[in-house]
Amino acid sequence: MARRDGYGGPADGRPTVERTVERGRTRRHGCVTVLMAPFVLAARFQRPGREDRLADAAMARAQVARTCIGLGATAWLFFAYSLRHGAKDVVDDKIIEMLLAAVVLMVVGPLVVGAFVAAARPPLRGRYRRRLPGPLTAFGVLSGAAGFLAFAFRRDLQDRVFGGIGDAGFALTLPIGLAGLFLVPFVLASSVLCVHHSFRTADVHEVLPPLLSPVVVVAMSVLQAFDGPPVNAPQAVWFLFLAGAPLSVTALSVWELRRLRTRYGITLRAALGR
Repeated sequence: MARRDGYGGPADGRPTVERTVERGRTRRHGCVTVLMAPFVLAARFQRPGREDRLADAAMARAQVARTCIGLGATAWLFFAYSLRHGAKDVVDDKIIEMLLAAVVLMVVGPLVVGAFVAAARPPLRGRYRRRLPGPLTAFGVLSGAAGFLAFAFRRDLQDRVFGGIGDAGFALTLPIGLAGLFLVPFVLASSVLCVHHSFRTADVHEVLPPLLSPVVVVAMSVLQAFDGPPVNAPQAVWFLFLAGAPLSVTALSVWELRRLRTRYGITLRAALGR
C-alpha cells in the first residue's frame, strides 16, 4: 500500500484519482465561466442594484411566469404552423425585434423617467436625481456596446478610422474582432434584460417598471402587426397572439401597481409627493 504525504497524495508524487478529478472540474468550471461571462456581465449592468429597493417575491415570480408563457406561446406558434420564410430569416427577424424592443425602451425610458423626476416635489426630486446613475449606466453600457459591435463588423467603418495609420490599423482589427465576438451575446442578453428590468428604472422608484412595460410591449405588437406573421397561421390565431402580449403585460402591470399600493402603501401620487 502506497504511503501518503502530508498533502494527501502518494509519497512518490503521483496525483491521486481525487486530485485528477478535482483538476478536471476546475478546468471545466473555468471554461463555463468564460462562456457565461457575457451573460453574467450583462446581468450585472442591467439588473437593478439599489440596496433599499423593494423586492417582492410574488411579483418576481409573476414576471418570470409571464416570460415563460410568452416563450411557450411563441414556440407553439412555430411548431404548429409552417414558416413563411427560411429559418435563418425568422431567427434574424426575432433578433431584430428584440433589439428594436431595446431601442423603443431607449427612447421611451428617458422620457418617462425624466417626466417622473421633473414632476416630483422636493425633496423627492433630489433623491430621484441621485438614483439616476443606475438607469444611465444600463442605458450607456447597452448603447456603447451596440455601437462598438456595429463598428467591429463594419469593415468600411474600420477602414475610415484606421485607413490612415497603415499596419497599426491592420493590427487593431484582430482585437476589435475578438471584442465583437464577445459583445454579440452580451448585447443580446443586455437587450433581453433591459426590457425585463426596464433599464433599471426600479433604482429610481418601484412604480416605474410597471408603467414602462406596457408601452414597450404595445409598441412591439404594433411593429409585428405591420411586419406580418412569420408563420402561415390563420389571421384569427395571429391576432390573438399579437393581442395576448400587451393584454397580459398590461394586466400584470395593473396587478403590480395594485399590490404595491395595497401591500406596501406605494402609489404613483405618493411617489411624486402629491
